[in-house]
Amino acid sequence: MRRRDFIATVGAGIAIQPIRSLAQQGPRPVVGLISSTSPQAYASRIAAFNRGLMEVGYTDGKNVTIKYRWAEGHYDRLPALADELVRQQVNVIAAITTPVALAVKGTTTIIPTVFEVGGDPVALGLVASLSRPGGNFTGVALQNAELGPKRLELLHQLVPTTSVAALVNPTNPNTVSLSKELEVAAGSMGLQLRLLHAASDSDLDAAFQTIGDLHIRALFIGTDPFFNTRSTQLAAMAMHQGIPAIYQYRDFAAAGGLLSYGASYTEPMRLVGAYTGRVLKGEKPSDLPVQESSKVELFINLRTAKTLGLTIPQTFLVQADEVIE
Repeated sequence: MRRRDFIATVGAGIAIQPIRSLAQQGPRPVVGLISSTSPQAYASRIAAFNRGLMEVGYTDGKNVTIKYRWAEGHYDRLPALADELVRQQVNVIAAITTPVALAVKGTTTIIPTVFEVGGDPVALGLVASLSRPGGNFTGVALQNAELGPKRLELLHQLVPTTSVAALVNPTNPNTVSLSKELEVAAGSMGLQLRLLHAASDSDLDAAFQTIGDLHIRALFIGTDPFFNTRSTQLAAMAMHQGIPAIYQYRDFAAAGGLLSYGASYTEPMRLVGAYTGRVLKGEKPSDLPVQESSKVELFINLRTAKTLGLTIPQTFLVQADEVIE
């Protein structure tokens, strides 16, 4: 047994006694929620998480306590944040995003954990299978990294160019597979793909400087929590360069980016909240199948398209969940 896990099981025996009894009597159960980003960036998603909890009878501050831990885009902080919650003997950990889930996986094999990840949780080593996770992990898998080639295709359909830049975070575990998929997709479309790495604000400045120097005419932004917290900044930088860009979430299009296409921003968090509540009631993560959130959304900023001199085909407009004018 790992030393951290041993610490989590001693004392009052809170981590190993039946979770059902904790929810029904004794002290209020505690959920530790860890996010790679910031409370401001995840406000709507946290609201969705709390809605999921309420669906199974839990309300923060009433019959459950939520302890939030925010990495603010610094992935190197995640192991310490996970270790802190393990030492505090929380009843369930909600691990939001792939880097968080992997950090928690390296910290505890005992405390029940519900994740939200943008990749294949089996390939990431989080669960044994989607239907029978085994161990102390289960959660929700998004179609985000898998949607990368489709995002690139949408961008290519709108922007007549042979050269595209892809901005990715090299510290994200999903980046290697995403980059390979993008290279294959770009090759099939006859596109030259230039991979640009960014894990900090200074990296973003350097990447956009490269985009300008190389006169690249279209930008694909990879899926990453660091980028999530900078949707407004990325949209402004793209517009400053006069470059059409696509990202995964509505926040980017709403801030002035051309397109966003990806998994629903809030629905997966509602599912994570509901699963967290079910675990608090006594269900085991090993028996809860990993849910796959298949809802995708397309948002188009028509005002930005006009500024960039692009005409959006009617076929795009009718498919959009929202056209921002």
